Amino acid sequence: MTNNVADHHPGNSVAEGNHEGDFGCSMVELRNLMELRSAEAVARLNDSYGGVQNVCKRLKTSPVEGLSGNPTDLEKRRQVFGQNFIPPKKAKTFLQLVWEALQDVTLIILEIAAIISLGLSFYHPPGGDNELCGQSTGGVEDEGESQAGWIEGAAILFSVIIVVLVTAFNDWSKEKQFRGLQSRIEQEQKFTVIRKGQVIQIPVAEIVVGDIAQIKYGDLLPADGILIQGNDLKIDESSLTGESDHVKKSLEKDPMLLSGTHVMEGSGRMVVTAVGINSQTGIIFTLLGAGEGDEEKKVKKGKKTGAPENRNKAKTQDGVALEIQPLKSQEGVENEEKEKKKVKVPKKEKSVLQGKLTRLAVQIGKAGLIMSAITVIILVLYFVIDTFGVQGRPWLAECTPIYIQYFVKFFIIGVTVLVVAVPEGLPLAVTISLAYSVKKMMKDNNLVRHLDACETMGNATAICSDKTGTLTMNRMTVVQAYVGDTHYRQIPDPEAILPKILDLIVNGVAINSAYTSKILPPEKEGGLPRQVGNKTECALLGFVLDLKQDYQAVRNEVPEEKLYKVYTFNSVRKSMSTVLKNGNGGFRMYSKGASEIILRKCTRILDKNGDPRLFKVKDRDEMVKKVIEPMACHGLRTICLAFRDFPADAEPDWDSENEILSDLTCIAVVGIEDPVRPEVPDAILKCQRAGITVRMVTGDNINTARAIATKCGILLPGEDFLCLEGKEFNRLIRNEKGEVEQEQLDKIWPKLRVLARSSPTDKHTLVKGIIDSTIGDQRQVVAVTGDGTNDGPALKKADVGFAMGIAGTDVAKEASDIILTDDNFTSIVKAVMWGRNVYDSISKFLQFQLTVNVVAVIVAFTGACITQDSPLKAVQMLWVNLIMDTFASLALATEPPSESLLLRKPYGRNKPLISRTMMKNILGHAVYQLTIIFTLLFAGEKFFDIDSGRNAPLHSPPTEHYTIVFNTFVMMQLFNEINARKIHGERNVFEAIYRNPIFCTVVLGTFAAQIIIVEFGGKPFSCSGLTLSQWFWCIFIGVGELLWGQLICTVPTSHLKFLKEAGHGITKEEIPEEELPEDVDEIDHAEMELRRGQILWFRGLNRIQTQMDVVYTFQTGASSLQGALRRQPSIVSQHHDVKNVSSPTHVALSSVNSTPTTSAVAAAAASPPAGNQSGECVP
Repeated sequence: MTNNVADHHPGNSVAEGNHEGDFGCSMVELRNLMELRSAEAVARLNDSYGGVQNVCKRLKTSPVEGLSGNPTDLEKRRQVFGQNFIPPKKAKTFLQLVWEALQDVTLIILEIAAIISLGLSFYHPPGGDNELCGQSTGGVEDEGESQAGWIEGAAILFSVIIVVLVTAFNDWSKEKQFRGLQSRIEQEQKFTVIRKGQVIQIPVAEIVVGDIAQIKYGDLLPADGILIQGNDLKIDESSLTGESDHVKKSLEKDPMLLSGTHVMEGSGRMVVTAVGINSQTGIIFTLLGAGEGDEEKKVKKGKKTGAPENRNKAKTQDGVALEIQPLKSQEGVENEEKEKKKVKVPKKEKSVLQGKLTRLAVQIGKAGLIMSAITVIILVLYFVIDTFGVQGRPWLAECTPIYIQYFVKFFIIGVTVLVVAVPEGLPLAVTISLAYSVKKMMKDNNLVRHLDACETMGNATAICSDKTGTLTMNRMTVVQAYVGDTHYRQIPDPEAILPKILDLIVNGVAINSAYTSKILPPEKEGGLPRQVGNKTECALLGFVLDLKQDYQAVRNEVPEEKLYKVYTFNSVRKSMSTVLKNGNGGFRMYSKGASEIILRKCTRILDKNGDPRLFKVKDRDEMVKKVIEPMACHGLRTICLAFRDFPADAEPDWDSENEILSDLTCIAVVGIEDPVRPEVPDAILKCQRAGITVRMVTGDNINTARAIATKCGILLPGEDFLCLEGKEFNRLIRNEKGEVEQEQLDKIWPKLRVLARSSPTDKHTLVKGIIDSTIGDQRQVVAVTGDGTNDGPALKKADVGFAMGIAGTDVAKEASDIILTDDNFTSIVKAVMWGRNVYDSISKFLQFQLTVNVVAVIVAFTGACITQDSPLKAVQMLWVNLIMDTFASLALATEPPSESLLLRKPYGRNKPLISRTMMKNILGHAVYQLTIIFTLLFAGEKFFDIDSGRNAPLHSPPTEHYTIVFNTFVMMQLFNEINARKIHGERNVFEAIYRNPIFCTVVLGTFAAQIIIVEFGGKPFSCSGLTLSQWFWCIFIGVGELLWGQLICTVPTSHLKFLKEAGHGITKEEIPEEELPEDVDEIDHAEMELRRGQILWFRGLNRIQTQMDVVYTFQTGASSLQGALRRQPSIVSQHHDVKNVSSPTHVALSSVNSTPTTSAVAAAAASPPAGNQSGECVP
């Protein structure tokens, strides 16, 4: 990216020369102008340019009509001012991904073992023929072994290569998919601009300097611009400045709008002045890109520092990437990718499952090491005692090489035991399982942005859902109306309403609503008309159409420029009003809003003749009782339409809002229905069965909320659940000082089901309270759905945040982990199913893998100790251990989920991976297999009437005896793979086996491969061909596994008290208090547990750092600051939401001037702002 910037400047200066005449200002001038803020900017605008209208003139654009849209003109603008596109960072190459996959601990152990064994196989010491050295029992390897010695090492290396390539390929295809997906999201992301006087939506990348863009609530600005006209515009600029307060924008005070910031309120129009890498966010990006190279070098220098630094770097950039993605930034994708990669490599895991797996792998590895050490010690002692003790030989110097060769052979046997003990398939199983699930979840309308969210979802115990759009269809329609003293239960006939009332309704709706809201014809024949813009306004516009009137004609007559004054809708006003100037100099104001609010301001109401009559308090109470409450109890939202005329003689004071908005005349009250999605009640029932509590958090009034919650099945008749309003909720949980008390909250949340009239802060408080709560035996795992800009904080705080793909604002999508592409609650249930499935798949694989490992280790160990030679040869072990396991992980990790997954309770955070039932299965099957193998080993030759393979002379070809042992072992694994399909002690292991073609293919394929190995494997595999009857016996013993499995099922787990669980999650107590940056291993565990919410505060901190980086381009203190950050995990978690940092920017800069001290950063870390209502994480 550095180059881009360098290349741009010379190019541009030339361009400026040529095009200076065409446009009245150059790119650099505009760029400098955009760097100013508020009063400075206004002054510069007026002095140098003569106001924003003149800027438009210089840019050859009309504030009303916009650009002409002429392709040559647009192309020229792109050449002069650049495109609205930030060039992507290069994707990781396949080799980089391979290198990342090689970092896996188990693989490293294997590689070392393989290289040692390869080296030793080529080393032949001299003096092998000396008689005096003795030919101790077991003899030196026969010729075949010594020639085939290299096969073992090569085979291990080969299998490592396979695992690495598969992992790398997985990552690569995922990255590719992710990029494709990102570009899909980007193409869908459009922005409203005016061209040739038409309001059109164009992809963000096509915006050029000089475009007139319409902005409204919830938008993420795609480019820098200057405000031309605005109503009540408030912007959250925390993504650029770190200030969480919303900034008011107006022509007089502060007209500068910056890319990457969010519109929190109001609407307006702006002229675009800088795009792509010249916009404020683009500039930051270019600087970050420049810093990238230096970082990489540092990482290569020291691996020790490398890991944490790398990790933080991804976060730093992720912090920035959050705001900039909409700028067509591929950079954001990269960071997502980085975050995802982190999940794969055990060094940097973040998720619950990864934590459990890493710990389990370490435990198993330790056990394997101990076993292999014991094996080696026993073999060495046996040899020494036998040679020098029993046979009493002297140690001769010339014999030393031979003795060393013996010891080396023992060491190799030890390594074989270790290789067998380590479950190589684990990393692969996890990778396959997650990648498979994410791919399939796409089909179920879940777009997973963070891989670990998929698996966290399986543990969810609570879902806090929005009402509008998630539980309901978000297709508002007017179904009842109260007009002219008559309550119509369905849409009235246009003839029934007097023309003058009808006229008021049409004007009141058409003019007094955002002109961006409109109803378009359906996309498909016979479909429903499309609603664009604000859904409530669309419902009213639909009502106008149902009355056979045309709202567009009215809008054409009164374009937006003619509106005299607009009071836009916001959460405080809960109403919207528009003032028009009449021909006679008077004014007319139309208002609409929540009926309880507007009716209080009404003093008259239109009667059935269309004449205003007095409307007193008792009339109002009666109306509430007779009209409004019955509507609310049907789950309708009530909206009141009203108007007021101001006389021509004196212009009212438009700023005293209370006086303006009074003395209104009520035109009508309408009831708007947002029907519950038909599939929601069923989905909620499934959640409740699965042990997940669904809570509804909504801004609607409590009657409507209660009615809808009952329809959905969130509230069940006859149960004592709480329905609270936001005010009441806050009164119950806050102390006198207004701080949230966790004990108070703990009394409320278990019973709370509906939170109505709630603010975004309430939602955040509730989610945080449930997550931090320690009552109950399981810590809660909370999923949250949200669509509005204001849901950002709650989405980030939650363990899994779901954003709405269709109705969601950009801000909500940025904060989420999973995007619901169809906005449907049932997709959340599917996500739960997939999450649980991932968990179960990995448990199934573990159950299979550990049985193989336990048996193989014991056989290798005892065999080596008793016969001084393992009955299962190294290459055979590898076949069983690496190849079969790799395929088994494929077979068991791709089991499709079934509805039965939703019939059990969630596992929770600290449930072990290997339950007692699984332990029972593992040990039970191990007993069966060991019994069979040892019987065959020591008595098999009598049973089959063949030569014994135990004390076969040296250099003899492979025996049938040992081949039968190997073959039976493999057959038992094969049938045990079928047993492993069930982990909760179910009896029917064949259930729905045909739904998983991969499983069937793998089992049959392995079987075929085994036949080939036994019959044609010969010397390398130490096999000799078997007769048909011997084959049948082997298969028969294998089938015995299935019967034995049924037997194990009958033994109740509860009676086996001695069984232990393994692979626990980390409990809170285990997290060490102080972490040191060097100690990478320790940090991983702390980080895993420093749940994502807190990691987000780290990102916030990193935002501060980003500001430093912008100034200092990664030159100073980045790494020391990182170190400081790493030291504070425990503090952050405790003071989660302390008071606001007055101005984080100062913290950042001061810490550059001095060396960044831990305390300065800790102070910032310990105090994320409490009242952050924006969708961004703020430092």
